[in-house]
Amino acid sequence: MNKAIITGRWTKDPEVRYSQGAEPMAIAKGTIAVDRKGKDKGADFISVVAFGKTAEIIQKYFKKGMKADICGHIQTGSYDHKDGYKVYTTEVVIDDIEFGESKKSQETATQPAQTEQWMEVPADDADDLPFN
Repeated sequence: MNKAIITGRWTKDPEVRYSQGAEPMAIAKGTIAVDRKGKDKGADFISVVAFGKTAEIIQKYFKKGMKADICGHIQTGSYDHKDGYKVYTTEVVIDDIEFGESKKSQETATQPAQTEQWMEVPADDADDLPFN
């Protein structure tokens, strides 16, 4: 079975292009930064690609820094470089993608934290409070 599930953040806005032909198809490509666990802190940068409707959804809703949960399969390939050597590629072909966090949590993460504000209670009203 060939199945990959990754969660990470887009390193830049996904690139979307359309194939040539009678029925052009959207193709989205990008890189997802996936945090490592354990002693070897850091991130792995995983190349991803999506086709058709999935690519169009990625183009419309995903931007640099957004967290994504991706389910897909690993695809390998190769091509001949112009200098004559063979280049091997590995990427995750996205079958399904979901937002890794809510829009609200993304907005609050980008806004500065607000300090708490306390209301002053006049001294003469202190006796009317339910706690003392």
